[in-house]
Amino acid sequence: MGNLTKKAILVVSFGTSHEDTRKVTIDAIEETIGAAFPQYRIYRAWTSKMIIAKLKKRDGIIIHTVKEAMEQMLLDGITDVIVQPTHVINGIENDQMKADALSFRDRFSSIVFGNPLLTTEEDNQAVVQAVAGEFQDMDQETALVLMGHGTEHYANSVYAALDYRFKDMGHKNIFLGTVEAYPALDSLLRAADSFQPKKIVLAPFMIVAGDHAQNDLAGADPDSWMNRLSSEGYEVTPVLKGLGEYPQVRQILVEHVQQAMNASI
Repeated sequence: MGNLTKKAILVVSFGTSHEDTRKVTIDAIEETIGAAFPQYRIYRAWTSKMIIAKLKKRDGIIIHTVKEAMEQMLLDGITDVIVQPTHVINGIENDQMKADALSFRDRFSSIVFGNPLLTTEEDNQAVVQAVAGEFQDMDQETALVLMGHGTEHYANSVYAALDYRFKDMGHKNIFLGTVEAYPALDSLLRAADSFQPKKIVLAPFMIVAGDHAQNDLAGADPDSWMNRLSSEGYEVTPVLKGLGEYPQVRQILVEHVQQAMNASI
């Protein structure tokens, strides 16, 4: 009988120092997963050591790294762990998170991993629908420009694939680029230019609307996406809403937990 209490879901996020976006993204994802699997204990870990250090110093808030969370679960008598990342892609953060968790492989009965948000073709399709649904009131003369993070990791190719998939699924006015890799804003400007939108809505394609959204996307710097698009003559409206705020995106992560459970049986 006592077995039920020994299972846990560790929800792993990059993290954010912005409390307002954290509440409606990371917290909301954890609550949605907890509600879907009430027989599991929910734990949190973040992968950004910089953000963890900042929160500790600034707010006195202690957030576990993956390794610290694994230690805590051992102390709490957890035997079986499902690790569910809120990462968008299978990139560097996700690889490191797996390595950290698997260093505890011998101390738990089982450790299984749920997939990041964009892993399968079904995920890509579901995310396109979630985003298009969120902005369905946009008229056809307005373009939605989404800012992804981007990475040097080969998983970065998912961004260009998803940009193509938006068009392929009939959303010719949705463009996805990245801050740190390809497709960069220059590519998007060329694509948007050929579309010739009257207005542009700019939104983060990241789980939280944190530093990147507030600085690179909508910041005062002349190089921010908002200012660069404005200087091209577009009327730009930023929408600082992280993907974690979209109910359909949270649902995809719940399904990834379920898939991990099914795989571990």
